[in-house]
Amino acid sequence: MTEYICIGCGVAVQTENPNGLGYAPPSSLNKETLICQRCFRLKHYNEVQDVSLTDDDFLKILNGLGKVDGLIVKIVDIFDFNGSWLPGLHRFVGKNPILLIGNKEDLLPKSVKRAKLTNWMKQQAKQLGLQPLDVLLVSATKGHSIDEAMEAIDTYREGKDVYVVGCTNVGKSTFINRIIKNVTGENEVITTSHFPGTTLDMIEIPLSDGSALIDTPGIINHHQMAHFVDKRDLKVITPKKEIKPTIFQLNEEQTLFFGGLARLDYISGGRRSLVCYVSNELKIHRTKVENADQLYEKHAGEMLQPPRKNDMDEFPQLVRHEFMIKEGKTDIVFSGLGWVTINEPGAKVAAYVPKGVNVMLRPSLI
Repeated sequence: MTEYICIGCGVAVQTENPNGLGYAPPSSLNKETLICQRCFRLKHYNEVQDVSLTDDDFLKILNGLGKVDGLIVKIVDIFDFNGSWLPGLHRFVGKNPILLIGNKEDLLPKSVKRAKLTNWMKQQAKQLGLQPLDVLLVSATKGHSIDEAMEAIDTYREGKDVYVVGCTNVGKSTFINRIIKNVTGENEVITTSHFPGTTLDMIEIPLSDGSALIDTPGIINHHQMAHFVDKRDLKVITPKKEIKPTIFQLNEEQTLFFGGLARLDYISGGRRSLVCYVSNELKIHRTKVENADQLYEKHAGEMLQPPRKNDMDEFPQLVRHEFMIKEGKTDIVFSGLGWVTINEPGAKVAAYVPKGVNVMLRPSLI
């Protein structure tokens, strides 16, 4: 029996069970490029079918990286650096060298200096236990700096295989598609989408010297906001173009709602401006702290959305995290949603996010 592999997601194709993983109609086996029904629907209709890969499946794949001899290319989403970080990767990869690539640099405001950003990424990686060979910035969607990334990969791999790893939604498959397009002129070989968990198994792309570029499945980070919204609302929270910062002049005891997904109370520190960096599609609503609970109860899912009204029953309650801003310019980061910058120390704030989502402070990125 010939084994057929879906070129979109790497899964073995089967023609028996229409509801099973890797199903394709028998007639499609004669086509030159074979993709499973899930990839077909994703590519042409933006419809997603849930997959049956478990966290254990992903862990097995990660554990396998310690047994290979190659270059590991780790992709992170610059807009959601901490949310898209793969914790403990250095433990999985053994002695293999790692190249760190920050994707989606086109989303950050033009005022961000590239050199400052790469230095910041190096510091963050070091704090998180990773010592990459190099740190690069790219935009896979726009094709920015892909040639430089390809050169770096070619230099560092020293003739060995290359394994591309990352969380769901960081643009890993888009990055590989861009490389394939630059080399061969082929478009969209691997299925890409903004739905978490698109690549289902290892996909090998042969390189000219006999080694391969291997796309691994996106690892699911459960603390990302993407897992708490309706699939249709991912478009709202996932920025597609350069973020336009929104500035609010706030008095003490005022609140900002980010749709119904998160909330920030400005408790004390005198009148000051807060700069919000979130997707341009996400509506921010201002109110007084004393009215905030009642407003959320009454309007979450309607005026404050996403989430949608129908999803409110299953949406986790918002959990409060209080912070005192003690350093200079500081970002309050909502994992998978964006961040709010406070310019001077001395502010007391409370951030609310769905139970399980991370919120943290960091020195300002901008």
